[in-house]
Amino acid sequence: MTNYRFSVIVEKDDDGYFASCNELQGCFTQGDTYEEVLENIKDAISLHVEDRVESGENIPQPKNVSLTLMELAV
Repeated sequence: MTNYRFSVIVEKDDDGYFASCNELQGCFTQGDTYEEVLENIKDAISLHVEDRVESGENIPQPKNVSLTLMELAV
């Protein structure tokens, strides 16, 4: 078993939560609660990585992640 690290972005909106993994294109999910979306993105990442491993594809790993909230008045 190999350990991987991925950056995950979780956003809240009026309908619940949305999570995505930037390193794995097309890897995203949603959930009604924060806890649910975290479990869902773990499952989505696991399935995505398993598929890539079986296909012999590279598993991209983050080199450096920075997240900033920026407020602008326009």
